[in-house]
Amino acid sequence: MEAIFDKAFENVVRLRIMSVLMVNEHYDFNAFKELLEVTDGNLASHLKSLESSNYIQVNKSFLGRKTHTTYKATNAGRKAFEAHLNYLENLIRYNNQ
Repeated sequence: MEAIFDKAFENVVRLRIMSVLMVNEHYDFNAFKELLEVTDGNLASHLKSLESSNYIQVNKSFLGRKTHTTYKATNAGRKAFEAHLNYLENLIRYNNQ
């Protein structure tokens, strides 16, 4: 796999969001908020950024009368994140030589 630095993942919150979605089929907004310890607005802006890049898919539904929003990594998001991780691994290897 090619190693590419992707600016979409340069922010630690977006990096953590994608890390969670790589090992979970989907994750909901409140679980992200609790896990990442960020505000609603901060989380929403990072999720929107990843959605705009087509790296995550959003699914909105209702549980009773409450909105339930879940997120899932797209195939493009998975590939981009893996390429970004390869870039970081190569950078670490190069700096340790």
